[in-house]
Amino acid sequence: MLSQKIFYNSIVQLFSKIVGTAFGLLAVAWFTRYLGSAGFGRYTTAAAIASLFAIMADLGLTLVAGQLINRHHQDQNRLLSNLFAFRVVSATLIIGLAPLVTYLLPYDAEIGQGVWLASGAFWFVALNQIFVSLFQKTLTTERIAIAEIVSRALLALGAWLVVVFDLGLNGVFWVMLLANAVNFLIHYFLSRSLAKISWAFDLIVWRKIISLSWPLLTTIVLNLVYLKADIIILSFLRSEAEVGLYGAAYKVIDVLVSLPFVFAGLILPLLVSHWSSGHQEKYLLVKQKFFDYTVALAAPLTVGGIILAGPIMRLVAGPDFAASGRVLQVLMLAVLAVFISCFFTHLMISREQQKRLIPYYIFTAVTALPLYYFLIVNYGYLGAAWATVYSETAMALGSALALRRLGGVNLHWNVVLRIISATALMSAAVLAMLPIINNQFGWLILAVALGATIYILALVAFGVVNRQDLNNLIGRRLNGPSINQL
Repeated sequence: MLSQKIFYNSIVQLFSKIVGTAFGLLAVAWFTRYLGSAGFGRYTTAAAIASLFAIMADLGLTLVAGQLINRHHQDQNRLLSNLFAFRVVSATLIIGLAPLVTYLLPYDAEIGQGVWLASGAFWFVALNQIFVSLFQKTLTTERIAIAEIVSRALLALGAWLVVVFDLGLNGVFWVMLLANAVNFLIHYFLSRSLAKISWAFDLIVWRKIISLSWPLLTTIVLNLVYLKADIIILSFLRSEAEVGLYGAAYKVIDVLVSLPFVFAGLILPLLVSHWSSGHQEKYLLVKQKFFDYTVALAAPLTVGGIILAGPIMRLVAGPDFAASGRVLQVLMLAVLAVFISCFFTHLMISREQQKRLIPYYIFTAVTALPLYYFLIVNYGYLGAAWATVYSETAMALGSALALRRLGGVNLHWNVVLRIISATALMSAAVLAMLPIINNQFGWLILAVALGATIYILALVAFGVVNRQDLNNLIGRRLNGPSINQL
């Protein structure tokens, strides 16, 4: 039953990510060809500045909301209303700083206007956090999927209109803002059958939110030092064209690194519920399955991404961005580290031990910042990519060490060997097709489909994915059960 519920919601989220990614990459294809490497570099710079404050405004509220609503079932509407009000106020205050800070930096008016619009787009993303937590708690993630697919489709349509009507860089950001606004509205209206979320200010609840958020805010601020330092430093020291080449590869990475957090968001309510209620056996079972499926997602994405990086960037961004393929190959190693870090970090959060991660964030930030500067000065965008690999790897190792000191690792590795075997079979098939892919979109899709098919069949054959889970999934209704039924 547990595997069935997790598997179903993971498949729903994965499907929406695949479809959403397809639309997103279509939009990127329009934008990169329209703006060129230098123009896309300007887009990347403006988006990076706005996202710097958007990430800071995150406050870990998706995780905090997940913790609170799984501990206080009887006050769900009141709690969610307070969380939403806190989210609106905090996001407005923090993200609103981005355009103001831009005036202090040596950027021109067009980038400044882009930061204003990008900040609005990220503000709507921030408001979604509370609704995402609700859908994850009730295992009704098909609602998240609907919002994802519709908004990404609008983004792709808007990208085409930007090109057709020559709307310029600001047109790109207007499209982003409108697509994210629609995404928020869908989340809001689909939540109304599950909870009545309005505006509430309860000082006791806000204090509880702040007490849970501040350790996450501290880690987020430290995380920003190495998460966005690459693009900001690159924009100061290198040409807009180099920023564009790096930013194009990073667009692909942004999509991939969202996957472990989507999956972890589904697992966290289970971990929190079992840990807080003292069900150690259930907690250990969920933790092991969490680990197995994390590795099962990370392995093929990393290896397949490295093999197909060149064709992906040429076909997605155009021939002017061929050099981005090398950047993507390096950054795929960072994706693997993010998967690992996400797993250990969410285990720490499930036990309310996230404060113990702060020293590792401090170490990573202090060591990554000078490394970014040195490598970018000497090696440009490839240096930035390798510095990103270092920072994500350091954090993955740090989070694993923090959990080990709590005695919370204790994992079985037998499934990992079977996943490696399945990945090897997939890789052999994709490598065999690599010489005939060239710049043909159809061949690339065929290679990805073939590799994915072989990998899934191998997982089933090796017993990583249970056949009974698949049979149960086919007969399962779309309305997911409440977490309280677990």
